[in-house]
Amino acid sequence: MTPLRIDVVTLFPEVFAPFVGLSIVGRAVEAGLVDVRYHHLLDALEGTERADDAPFGGGAGMVMRLAPLARVLDALLAERERRRAIVVPSPAGKTFDQNDARRLASLEQVVFVCGHYEGIDERLGALYPIEEYSLGDFVLTGGEIPALAFLDATVRLVDGVVALESREAESFTTDQLDYPCYTRPAVFRGVAVPEVLLSGNHAAIAAWRREEARRRTAERRRDTT
Repeated sequence: MTPLRIDVVTLFPEVFAPFVGLSIVGRAVEAGLVDVRYHHLLDALEGTERADDAPFGGGAGMVMRLAPLARVLDALLAERERRRAIVVPSPAGKTFDQNDARRLASLEQVVFVCGHYEGIDERLGALYPIEEYSLGDFVLTGGEIPALAFLDATVRLVDGVVALESREAESFTTDQLDYPCYTRPAVFRGVAVPEVLLSGNHAAIAAWRREEARRRTAERRRDTT
């Protein structure tokens, strides 16, 4: 199976390497299910140019310039035709959700372009078919943390990364949240595991889990009920 190709364009590739080398994402890379590559934007600079510059019209902060970004993206897009998406984390974008992760996982290539400072020159969207996504209604110092979150959510949905039975029952697979989970010991500091989970009655356990998923969703996600 051809691995999902993930390209990360960033000023700070060192942010990604420790996380991508660990846990489920790291195992997916080792298994050849995912191929993660980093493109340090400073390597795309020519002569004495900078990666950022002051905004037209004045104002605080700096804006990431188009020229070095375009060099990296042009090289990636010229490799060969792929079913791909160019994802730009942005507080102005649509809030990223499980359906977005599922769609990205079905592609052949995902390119994450991480902004920084005051953001990226707005003309990037006029030159490339970018998709802007937000991690939530708050502002971060750069696009690296959202990109890591989007990457993780996408990779775990690639076939073979996580057991299918684990994915089928988890939150957002349906219109409900996942049911609560417990493990040993059966009683900890006076708080006991629900008795039905210790009964060995699989039909009763399944019914309890369905009801708990419904109850939890109604209590915590009123927007979905």
